[in-house]
Amino acid sequence: MRMTAKISLQSIQRARERIGKFIARTPCELSVGLSEMVGARVFVKLDNQQATGSFKERGAANKLLQLTADEKKRGVVTPSAGNHGLGVAYQAKKLGIPATIVMPKGAPLIKQSNVRRLGAIVVLYGDYYADALTKAREIEKEKGQVFVHGFDDPVVIEGQGTLGLEIVEAVPDVDAVIVPVGGGGLIAGVGTAVKALRPQAKIIGVEPERYASMAAALRAHKPVTIEASPTIADGLAVNCVGGNALEIAAKVIDQMLTVTEDEIAKAILVLLEVEKTVVEGAGAAPLAAMFTGKADLRGKTVVLPLCGGNIDVNMMANIIERGLVKDGRLAWLRTFVSDKPGQLAAIARIIADAGASVKDVHHNRAFGRVEPGGVEIDWVLETRGHDHLAELVLKLREKKIRVLTFENV
Repeated sequence: MRMTAKISLQSIQRARERIGKFIARTPCELSVGLSEMVGARVFVKLDNQQATGSFKERGAANKLLQLTADEKKRGVVTPSAGNHGLGVAYQAKKLGIPATIVMPKGAPLIKQSNVRRLGAIVVLYGDYYADALTKAREIEKEKGQVFVHGFDDPVVIEGQGTLGLEIVEAVPDVDAVIVPVGGGGLIAGVGTAVKALRPQAKIIGVEPERYASMAAALRAHKPVTIEASPTIADGLAVNCVGGNALEIAAKVIDQMLTVTEDEIAKAILVLLEVEKTVVEGAGAAPLAAMFTGKADLRGKTVVLPLCGGNIDVNMMANIIERGLVKDGRLAWLRTFVSDKPGQLAAIARIIADAGASVKDVHHNRAFGRVEPGGVEIDWVLETRGHDHLAELVLKLREKKIRVLTFENV
């Protein structure tokens, strides 16, 4: 049976008093670089600096601190795509509570290993969060452990709301907060706190296009299970929002936005370069939303909660490359020339004179539509951006070299 979804500014404030010694008060700083890029006054709330790398510690601490002695002895079980499990495992270890974390088999390896390092039992089950949820409920019944819902327990939502209190205290004149949405717990808590203290501030939710479950739920006025595809924002990979989270969030959300995988990748890269901070896909989603321009925020004061930084290092190189491609700084060109001595060197000179850098080159004389006596040369180049690439292509064509860019190969 679903709990009554009642939280308030006062209950969130009590949660902060309760968890104050257990979580960090993270910085919320003006980003001059991001502000110049998007034409707004942009603050970044660095909750990726929590001990386990995400905001999830807030809700976990608020829940575990209110367990009875008997419940603490029995232990807790929770489903998680990663960050919530880390938060529960970390707080449970500090409180001496046994913890079992059920994760989808595809959960990032760094999150799996870190949960184990914190002393929790990890159970890998199914391919999606929904599978892990089902398994966690089975363990709850079989072993009598206390079930801790990562985004639909009002007590957990109150803990997440403490992030909103810190945002308004750091930026009293905030005009908008862009909140990443997975199951809906963060936006429900943050939105409640921010709206209570700063009613005119907009609460804007952002989801991956591949997991737009909150947008679907708001349209249907109830949780809806959507068809979804893998996303690099694995922390937002929830295909059905929580009923309590929806009930609370629906009262405070002003707008929902979606972002593509490439937009998320670009945001990860920009935050790494401009803010010198590592965020995962979920943490980068708010900045990705600003890049889309779908929200009218020019000249406004905006806070972006960077809610998580637990990105798999094995995926980082791929994401950085995707971000460079999206930004136009990594490009693929295909040139078609006669297979004569000096052609490669001639094209390379043009590329060098244009100020681009060759990262890789490949010849093809035999496959595809290569004409007899001709050769295709594929170039992977580092450029300054889309305009620089366009200038280079123009220079090649001025030299009568047939060239195709990645978009039209």
